[in-house]
Amino acid sequence: MTLSACGSTRVARIDPESVTDLSGRWNDADSRLVANALIEQSLGATWAEQYRAANAGRTPTVIVGPFSNRTLEHIPVRTFTRDLERAYVTSGAVRIVAAVDERESVRAERADQQVNAVADSRARLAMEQGAQFMLQGDVQAIEDAQGRERVVTYQVDATLVDLTSNAKVWVGQHKIKKYVDRRRIGW
Repeated sequence: MTLSACGSTRVARIDPESVTDLSGRWNDADSRLVANALIEQSLGATWAEQYRAANAGRTPTVIVGPFSNRTLEHIPVRTFTRDLERAYVTSGAVRIVAAVDERESVRAERADQQVNAVADSRARLAMEQGAQFMLQGDVQAIEDAQGRERVVTYQVDATLVDLTSNAKVWVGQHKIKKYVDRRRIGW
């Protein structure tokens, strides 16, 4: 006797850059759009040019620090911070250094090379690039619901801090507002 399922599954490949929103929750498109908007705001401000002017034209170095998820839903913040790093690196306007959790594996590799690699190919010790600025922030959500309808506003706040003086050199914000209507399926 053969049993078969009543439903079927259909899978289709779609463009990873497309905006696909099934649930109304935070998704990859939101992450990408907010990251690009924040980096555009950041690079449109004067902090990078002021740094270059005060430092003989040198490119500022930024470390992307923690972004807190202050919503009630799961938001993969690491994916979002990777989007921020990608947008900064792609701009070419600033240098990005490895985050805290990435540096340990790089340092371990560098230490291993001191013992196991030929001298002229070893990465040198104590030559890491220091960051002059740290980008950090949080993601918040405000939800309003009535019956089948729901409006969710995501607000991402970002701050760029001078690591020497603790001065906030740039403060940015981007919002995404979503209207979700959970219609009943009629037969």
